[in-house]
Amino acid sequence: MTANNNSLPAQLGAWRQTLSTAAADVSRGLYVVAHNGLALLGIGIALALIVLATRGDLRLSAEQRLLEWLVARQEAAQTAQVIPADPTAADRVTAAHPNALPEQQAHVAHWLSRKYRVAPEPLSVLVAEAFRIGEQVRIDPTLILAVMAIESRFNPFAQSPVGAQGLMQVLTRVHTDKYEDFGGQLAAFDPLSNLRVGVQVLQDCIRRAGSIEGGLRLYVGAVTSDGADYINKVMAEHTRLQHVAMGRPAPRHVEPTWSIPAMAPRAPEIDDTDLVELPAPTPAPASPVATSSELQDLRS
Repeated sequence: MTANNNSLPAQLGAWRQTLSTAAADVSRGLYVVAHNGLALLGIGIALALIVLATRGDLRLSAEQRLLEWLVARQEAAQTAQVIPADPTAADRVTAAHPNALPEQQAHVAHWLSRKYRVAPEPLSVLVAEAFRIGEQVRIDPTLILAVMAIESRFNPFAQSPVGAQGLMQVLTRVHTDKYEDFGGQLAAFDPLSNLRVGVQVLQDCIRRAGSIEGGLRLYVGAVTSDGADYINKVMAEHTRLQHVAMGRPAPRHVEPTWSIPAMAPRAPEIDDTDLVELPAPTPAPASPVATSSELQDLRS
């Protein structure tokens, strides 16, 4: 038993020595191979340089191939980074030069552009369309633009928490039928389509209410409030745009002009038991009618 215990450490020591020797041999062999490989590589490069130096034709051929390879790599990199061009993109843009508008419309487009920080080119198309549609439906175009300004600040992709969408903030899910003639509900995000549908809704609201202010109250869908704040905002912007269209400075402050009409007080209810029956009126005595002879005596 003791002999076996003494031989075990000896065996472990022999194994460690063997592994150490093997590791050293492997390391030495890798070094020799790498050293020889680098030496061979260096020798090969040196020979290639010598050949290229002595053979001009080979040098030119190698330079040409290297240049072609570099050019191909550069072209491939540029092709991978370039976005495909679309020459028809300008045809899809809702924009026009404001200088091409009539004077009134140009004034309005530039003023709205400065106030709402929107490019004048797309605003020019909206202004021109508002004037054209307004003339057809007999709604002041500056009122249409005022509604648009208060509703979305001319953001064609605006959406409210209740689902009103686009420039005129039309409830698309409610007025789905009106968008059918424009290709479907996604037309809500087309500026001109949204403007036209919004004017249809506004026109219907004004007709039902019988007044512009009442129509605006229906348009905004005032349920929990009288809508006076919204109406006064739109009417104030409407007033400013009217001044701008006429070439006059827009007033900075416009006094509120509308409030919910006060309801007449209800008459007090009367109990039938408290009614007192009044006597019938006594007829007045008939006036005596004079005869012709009496009238003759009076004349004489």
